[in-house]
Amino acid sequence: MPAGPLLSILIFLPAIGALALLLLRSNDHEWIRRLAFAVSLAEFILSLWWLLRGVPLGSTGYQLEELHPWIALGAHGSLTQTYINYHLGVDGISLFLVILTTFLTVVSILCSWNSIQKRVKEFFIALLLLEVGVVGVFLSVDLFLFFLFWEVMLIPMYLLIGIWGHDRRIYAAVKFILYTMAGSILMLVGILWLYNATGTFDLQSIQQALQNGALVLPRGTETLLFLAFFVAFAIKVPLFPFHTWLPDAHVEAPTAGSVMLAGVLLKMGTYGMIRFCLPLFPDASHRFAPAIAVLAIIGIIYGALVALVQPNLKKLVAYSSVSHLGFVVLGIFAFQVISVQGAVFQMLAHGISTGGLFLLVGMLYDRRHTFEMSQFGGLATPMPRLAAFFLFVALSSLGLPMLNGFVGEFLILLGTYQAHWNWAAWAATGVILSACYLLWSYQRVFFGEITVEKNRTLADVSARERWILVTVAVITLWMGIGSVFITGRTAAASQSVIEQMTRPHRAYDARTPLEATPEVGQQTSGSASAIPKQNSLERPGTR
Repeated sequence: MPAGPLLSILIFLPAIGALALLLLRSNDHEWIRRLAFAVSLAEFILSLWWLLRGVPLGSTGYQLEELHPWIALGAHGSLTQTYINYHLGVDGISLFLVILTTFLTVVSILCSWNSIQKRVKEFFIALLLLEVGVVGVFLSVDLFLFFLFWEVMLIPMYLLIGIWGHDRRIYAAVKFILYTMAGSILMLVGILWLYNATGTFDLQSIQQALQNGALVLPRGTETLLFLAFFVAFAIKVPLFPFHTWLPDAHVEAPTAGSVMLAGVLLKMGTYGMIRFCLPLFPDASHRFAPAIAVLAIIGIIYGALVALVQPNLKKLVAYSSVSHLGFVVLGIFAFQVISVQGAVFQMLAHGISTGGLFLLVGMLYDRRHTFEMSQFGGLATPMPRLAAFFLFVALSSLGLPMLNGFVGEFLILLGTYQAHWNWAAWAATGVILSACYLLWSYQRVFFGEITVEKNRTLADVSARERWILVTVAVITLWMGIGSVFITGRTAAASQSVIEQMTRPHRAYDARTPLEATPEVGQQTSGSASAIPKQNSLERPGTR
């Protein structure tokens, strides 16, 4: 399939839609909603059509690449001219994350159809711009471009929480952006160091330089660079103990904000670990893996236990994200192909299941304007359809076989057991605890006697809500039954990540990190630097 500007269209189509909404003088809220929905639906259809055709089954390396010079930086070392390149690409790991983003944007617009009544135009503009940032992150192959889209994503999410959130929205929005910005600063320092050492921001060029020995990172330098990237991604996941911003952000965000936050924004952290931490800093990844596994297991168990005692239904779902994403981090740092595949699948499954739970909680909030479980009880009588959908999505979230949550967790535990059986044994307790808090919360909300009179007359799901929930349920079941459609497309990319962790055997010298780094263009023992060849406008070689 010819590349062309397909990936650029996927990134900037929502921006064009946001601009159209901005220039629209009409105050007809219905027209604004329809335009936003049309743009997001077109984006979703195009992502399905182009990406599934453009990434062949079993392919390795990036597909549909776009590489253009963007910002001239002047001479660097032996190079006559260096650029920040506009470099995009998609592979088996980013493929379904982009599709998940475009799908959940459509769902977020539909679920906000009636619940957002103030500043409607601005709300949908922020939602479309958020999609621009997230899709750009998953498609960027240049470190500078990746960081740019990473920061672009922050502002719309900050506005969604701070303007359309609930009572403590300002506190939650400021806490969200301060945590994320703190991690972003560390990542920016790491990116600038890599540029200073290589003369390029291009991820493929840096990876190839590390692979062929043209760039050798001393132990201390690799450790610091790994931590700079890892902490930024751990905050985003969020991994224990960096998780404290997440419950506040989820509880105070509007339903659409919670769906996008849980569905795709948290996955940017785990995606960064797979894309950057493992291939660029393999030795540091192995050294820190036991400590990271401990944090992941603590997050799995701690998140589940805190969810178990939550009186607030939305906060319970928020803490379940801490627990489920602990599985993803554990699978990544088990360094097994099958566990990395499971981590990628679990990212997708979590986006659908937890996004669906936030949708259902938001529908309850629209009717009762509370998240407190003490205000519910017996809702299965007036709302049988919503109760049925809630049970189905909850079962998928706790990992019932034949549904999407089972596949990812099983692959993660299987791959982790192959390397560290004790890690898998501890993590498996999270599966048991997830059943406890999800089923107990379901019992308290939907079963028993109706104790609050106004609950007797609550309306069941509307036609619009029913279409949303049916779509989520169908995807949940399809991912559980037809998981090979996804795993078959992520297998080669997961294998490639593990292979990129190999390095030439070279002894570290005793010089300082900057002194020990070879100059750009300098020939090292056994291999010549490939950096000068790839810092021009030529496309890097395929792996």
